Amino acid sequence: MECIVDCMVNYRMLEGYAKIILPTRSDRSKTGILYIPADIVKDSSFPFNPDQEVVVRIDGRRLVVEVPKA
Repeated sequence: MECIVDCMVNYRMLEGYAKIILPTRSDRSKTGILYIPADIVKDSSFPFNPDQEVVVRIDGRRLVVEVPKA
């Protein structure tokens, strides 16, 4: 059991500032857009592929984007 601490891989989680573009309040029928910084998208650990569908949900005050469950 002592290997659990010694064998953990430490990595730095990338983060950056994204921009959210929302339609005007009078026209909420249009889609909002979330721009993700290029440094995040180009990182080898970025979990999404081009044109991949994702699940977006609100969890309290967080916006969660994840790969759909199979």
